[in-house]
Amino acid sequence: MSDSYNARDIEVLEGLEPVRKRPGMYIGGTDNAAYHHLAAEIIDNAMDEAVAGHATTIDVCLENSHTLMVHDNGRGIPTDPHPRFPEKSALEVIFTTLHAGGKFSGKSYATSGGLHGVGSSVVNALSEKLEVEVTRNKRLYRQVFSKGVPQNGLTESETTSNRSGTLVRFSPDPEIFGPEQFSPTRLYQLCRSKAALFRGVTIKWSCLPALLKESSDVPAKETIQFPNGLEDALQTELGNDALLLTPLWCGLADLPVAADGQSGGRVEWAIAFLEDGASALVSYCNTIPTPQGGTHEAGLRAALVKGFRQWGETRKIRRASSITAEDILGCINAKLSVFIRDPQFQGQTKDRLTTQEANRLVEGALRDRIDHWLGGNPQQADALVSFLAERAEERLRRREKRETTRKTATRRLRLPGKLTDCASTNTDETELFLVEGESAGGSARQARSRETQAVLPLRGKILNVASATRDKLQANQELRDLTEALGCGTGKDFNHDNLRYGRIIIMTDADVDGAHIASLLMTFFYREMPELIRRGHLYLAQPPLYRLTHGSKTVYAMDDTDKERRVRKDFKAGAKIEISRFKGLGEMPVSDLKETTMDSRHRTLLRVTIPAEERLLTKDRIESLMGRKPELRFRFIQDHARNVEVLDI
Repeated sequence: MSDSYNARDIEVLEGLEPVRKRPGMYIGGTDNAAYHHLAAEIIDNAMDEAVAGHATTIDVCLENSHTLMVHDNGRGIPTDPHPRFPEKSALEVIFTTLHAGGKFSGKSYATSGGLHGVGSSVVNALSEKLEVEVTRNKRLYRQVFSKGVPQNGLTESETTSNRSGTLVRFSPDPEIFGPEQFSPTRLYQLCRSKAALFRGVTIKWSCLPALLKESSDVPAKETIQFPNGLEDALQTELGNDALLLTPLWCGLADLPVAADGQSGGRVEWAIAFLEDGASALVSYCNTIPTPQGGTHEAGLRAALVKGFRQWGETRKIRRASSITAEDILGCINAKLSVFIRDPQFQGQTKDRLTTQEANRLVEGALRDRIDHWLGGNPQQADALVSFLAERAEERLRRREKRETTRKTATRRLRLPGKLTDCASTNTDETELFLVEGESAGGSARQARSRETQAVLPLRGKILNVASATRDKLQANQELRDLTEALGCGTGKDFNHDNLRYGRIIIMTDADVDGAHIASLLMTFFYREMPELIRRGHLYLAQPPLYRLTHGSKTVYAMDDTDKERRVRKDFKAGAKIEISRFKGLGEMPVSDLKETTMDSRHRTLLRVTIPAEERLLTKDRIESLMGRKPELRFRFIQDHARNVEVLDI
């Protein structure tokens, strides 16, 4: 057989082609979150001008459901010819060349967010149309792009305005994102969070009134400013929540000067100690949200633990030496923001900060200030550290009880529901699979690892807790069995230390019914055990829908689109491929279920998370789609019916 693989098969992508070919590599996907990530990139560029001291005002206008305008009064993007590409302006280079920008040397921006030289060009590549207007020295410069390609050269005209700055107006490309649209709620919350991160900036929000629904609390226009930064933002969120001590503990500190004599950045924090209620720690780096935390959060935790332990030991408070970060984080609502040079992140969308130096810098900046704060309020400090020591003592007591319970759990005559438990008593390594139906449960029991994986079959669709009464919820046997299996309780009785499994994995059929059951289960956890989601314990399994076989080669496909892609990618043209469609987990051979969905070496899991800036949006969406008002669901169906292309019935 001749080898047909030669130089002609090597594809070379030039300019911004790689971005349009593989958008997920740059913005994480093509879903609604990625759609709004484009908005965040342009707003972040404007914020970088503000943080650098060159802009004070940013206008953000949602002109229609697909078009966003962002205008800052900063220096304006340079428009003179670029030294390396003299036939192009610097503006055109920035918007058409990956890794081109003013954030690499540190001369133009001491700290910055965005995608470090790819943000503007990526947004341009993925936009159906993008317009840039720059005002500098009473001259107005303008250029228009489509799908990353310049539609004209840079035009120049006179203007009477004394204001400098950059205006970007763009519309994401429906060829890339399909029917996705901008959400006023999401963009408004993004603007509020950005304004809180830099107290020197004013964000002027506006939105086409027709885009706002009657029930929306998003204003058509608002000037957003937080004179006291994170403190004002946290105080607004807390409302009337009961606090252990007042006022909030807030601060702003400069980080040590770098070896080259330039600013090392700064750290700002706002912390509320709660009597009860949901705890939270929301962090940012250079105005970029870091929902998965990172080294800056590790520095905050270390400073708090060391500070409270030392105070307690000095004051001879019993059990103070046992205080851990878990005891502290469980009773605080906090915001942390750092500005550092050359931050390193995990992944292109920057969900987690990995700069090791940030740990030391944040801990060092906060450590002395904690001691000073405690020493200046000795009575409150004693009360607070005593409270934390009691939490530590209670945690240790519960751990001992849990270990005793786990040792005897598998010896009980009756496990909750039809739970098949695992042998391990180490919560960090154990998993509970929630499967639909006894048939799927039987397959899962055979495919599982007996040491670390437990299986709990559920009978079909569980109760919708968002629309059910409390009496119905408590009387539902399926939910009672699930709650008993997890061991951590619900609502106000929830206790994370009693959780028996490190991962709770919802494993349903890869069809519409399976998605419905998964939605009901996620709603249950969101309403009754939200801490499990906040701490990253809840996952969705990803079983395949198809198995494709030719000869000795077997691959799996998640859906019809993935099936067609797999056929083209993994098999030669004209090959006779045997395609099997799995009717459900119960019909899937045990070997296939184990290899694709349960074996940690091969499977794919989706972690269920709620980004800090989307909490309000998530609450409203669950109330609309799962709550007690059917008219809200009817309205949602009417609004989105036009987006349905194929119904697989």
